[in-house]
Amino acid sequence: MTSASGLGKACVEEICKAAGNVAILDLNEENGKEMAKEFPASAKFFVCDVLNTESIASAVKGAVDWSKQTSKPLRGVVSAAGVANPATILDRDGKAFSLDAFDFVVNINLRGTIDLIRQALTHIAQVEPTGPDSERGVIVMVASAAAFDGQKGQVSYSASKGAVMAMTLPMARDLARYGIRVVTVAPSLFDSRMTSMMPDKVRKSLEDAMEFPKRAGHPSEFAQLVRQGIENIMLNGTTIRLDGAMRMPSKM
Repeated sequence: MTSASGLGKACVEEICKAAGNVAILDLNEENGKEMAKEFPASAKFFVCDVLNTESIASAVKGAVDWSKQTSKPLRGVVSAAGVANPATILDRDGKAFSLDAFDFVVNINLRGTIDLIRQALTHIAQVEPTGPDSERGVIVMVASAAAFDGQKGQVSYSASKGAVMAMTLPMARDLARYGIRVVTVAPSLFDSRMTSMMPDKVRKSLEDAMEFPKRAGHPSEFAQLVRQGIENIMLNGTTIRLDGAMRMPSKM
């Protein structure tokens, strides 16, 4: 299961081209349906609002029902939903930032991630294990370079992505008994819907902070690593930086 835009869309393409099946969960119906049309035999769209537990439950149920119809057990989640809402904790007048804005970022990036995963896991844990190691599935979460070196104005974003990173090992330990792995990818600047809204000056500053290659990552490069996370059984309980050796500066 993954989303229909940006990095999530690239994962759909990568998995389907590798003969996998994907349940696309996204709030944007237009994007989701268009994505599913590209792979009619191996992808199906389900509306999902990660801020709403009931919406997640409905989408997961739809994905599980579809997996039973196609005889393709639900074995993984790629949780790629994310937002950023930059604001310094105190502005130039000494006023504190909005707690509602902080909650919005954390609720999507962190609470939405764990809510989707916990609901999907109850089904993944019941599928028949496969292979010599009796593996049942894998969870792939998306953190960020900001989890390590967040910039000025990224308190909420860094908090949410840092928490995703921090969940990786304990979640892997929790799920070891079920043969379910957990891998987190921490990308830096990648071409996506979120980064497309950046001012040119900000984008150029971030590209200059890349060591090599000095450019934004391509979504396909992100999806390649996600596929490795799915296929390589020794990847577990770890967060992998995907950042061209970038270390983000304090500010632009």
